Amino acid sequence: MELELRHLRVLCAIADAGSVGRAAADLGYSQPAVSTQLRRIEGHFGEPLFERGPTGVRPTPYGVEVVAQARDVLARAAVIGRRPSPEPTPARRTLRVAATNSPMLVGMMAGLRARLPDVSLAVSSVYASSRIVELLEEGAVDAAIAADYPGRELEHSDAVAHRGIVTEPNFVALPSRHPLAHRAQIALADLAEEAWFLTPDDGAGWPGVFHTACAAAGFTPSAVHEFLGDRLELQGMIADGLGVAVVQATTRPIPQVVVKPLVGTPLWCRYVLAWRRDVVTEATADALLQSATAAYRELVARSPHLRTWAARTWNVSGA
Repeated sequence: MELELRHLRVLCAIADAGSVGRAAADLGYSQPAVSTQLRRIEGHFGEPLFERGPTGVRPTPYGVEVVAQARDVLARAAVIGRRPSPEPTPARRTLRVAATNSPMLVGMMAGLRARLPDVSLAVSSVYASSRIVELLEEGAVDAAIAADYPGRELEHSDAVAHRGIVTEPNFVALPSRHPLAHRAQIALADLAEEAWFLTPDDGAGWPGVFHTACAAAGFTPSAVHEFLGDRLELQGMIADGLGVAVVQATTRPIPQVVVKPLVGTPLWCRYVLAWRRDVVTEATADALLQSATAAYRELVARSPHLRTWAARTWNVSGA
């Protein structure tokens, strides 16, 4: 099979929808047709790109890479042959961007400055993804990075569009002197007696998904510290032995802290680019997505623990 743009669109649609059936509906195809197409695409790559589960599908570690590259190719293909408008250059405008607690924000902003040199950026830090959706609906911001979780996808009106940037596993941060720090992966149940640092309710499913995972592992956290602050401050408290924390997979640990994957990967988070259809053009949305994707790739490149986990997990699942 020769890989074509339509195949890449199918992969991105499945990743965005989290379900082959929903992707088929979005694309206007039948579910059997999309399932057949996915099998052919996976046959082309020689490896599964999605894991099937009771609530839908999610990308394998290799699938995360392929979907990110597919988005980049589609974004580049969308602008092939476009010519600058012969009209006078419009006045410099401001793009209002809100973002939840995501380390890709800095890299995305740098990429946007390069891709949209005539656009001024006004960035707002908004913790709750539910509030981000409200700001978009109200017209208070033009675009945003929000977060949601498999099976708990963000809802919004037709005035707002969204595209998935990446779905990544959650890891755990613990002191480097912790008895389990030498393990390649740590079972959530083995941390049942630990004190946990948890960020507050984000209106999108956290910390509910954490407590659900703990219940599935057979325990209820005995001590929880609610914390929303500087990442280095959090790591400092973890280094001092005050607790452990669920962290983003691209977290860069300080010397006294280790970041480890969880056995079975019970926690996942999806980062979403959302924007107002009446304000953000297709070209601007493409630039936002390209910048966010490139920023995430850079984070992965600086995260050896994430790359090691991806290689090990894929090798095991593909054996």
